[in-house]
Amino acid sequence: MISDSPYRAPPSLRSPHLQSLLSTSPLRRTRGAWLLRRTGAVHAPYLVDGGDGIRLEGVHSRLPGVAPRGLALLLHGWEGSVESSYMRMTAVHLLRAGFEVFRLNFRDHGDTHHLNQALFHSNRIDEVVHAARDVADRFLGDSDRPMVLAGYSLGGNFALRVASRAGRAGLPLARVAAVCPVLDPGVTMARMEQGIPFYLRYFERKWRESLRRKRDTFPQYYDFDDSVLKLGLRDLTRWMVERHTDFDSLDAYFNGYSVAGERLASLAVPADILTAADDPVIPVEEFHALTLPSTGRIEIATHGGHCAFLESVRLDGYAERWVTARLSQALE
Repeated sequence: MISDSPYRAPPSLRSPHLQSLLSTSPLRRTRGAWLLRRTGAVHAPYLVDGGDGIRLEGVHSRLPGVAPRGLALLLHGWEGSVESSYMRMTAVHLLRAGFEVFRLNFRDHGDTHHLNQALFHSNRIDEVVHAARDVADRFLGDSDRPMVLAGYSLGGNFALRVASRAGRAGLPLARVAAVCPVLDPGVTMARMEQGIPFYLRYFERKWRESLRRKRDTFPQYYDFDDSVLKLGLRDLTRWMVERHTDFDSLDAYFNGYSVAGERLASLAVPADILTAADDPVIPVEEFHALTLPSTGRIEIATHGGHCAFLESVRLDGYAERWVTARLSQALE
């Protein structure tokens, strides 16, 4: 089911590019950190099991002296981390709603490049499913408290794929929410190439920094030189696919983690998706063409940019409240 969103951007924040830029600004990161400190939550880092010797890192948060009513797992976007502003601000709302929260870093995100030798890529879904199961085992145990999951952008794509595998993996997932999830990565790549260069340059810079850090951490394994790091996003992705994955082509790689079309038609976990008609990197037409089961809902806002949905000059966002409201239905 598709519905119009009640979110209304202030007139001064109706540019999707301004929304997207401000949502990743230092000001919003600082506000997210401040709001999280104000909750008084206790935070603890954990290494979790991704299977086959893979280690992923995350942060568990809970309010002291309060018995949590549920467990929420949060997934960040590409080249984000557990400390991204939207991760912190979503954790704030979820903690206040009665959840304990686990924010998971993907491989090679945050300060985790040293944990695993092989590079991150977007088809590494098995290790995220395995890590989610480890998180559930650690913090839920035999309790009947619900586990819920949310992700932003690429994290939204991962969240939907984790949900589609939850039953087979024995993961007790009650609900999933995704904000501006990547549906067809090939389309998203083309959209960034055809639009204003800000988004392409942003991800090129962030990924180059990550690859350079990986090379410096494992110099005996990675011998690519700076000429590789100067490649554009498409060519750099093709280089990674051909040398560090089992996929035969870039198209096969993109198809491997696409959730577009009818790929989510048999999703057994109730799912909510929030997107914006003016998202500069994910065309809204993709969501109109998405097939979901009767328990799936798509909310489309007129404005909001990519994962922003800012509500005021304080840079608080509708998306964080939306995620909390949707996932809190599992507590009812």
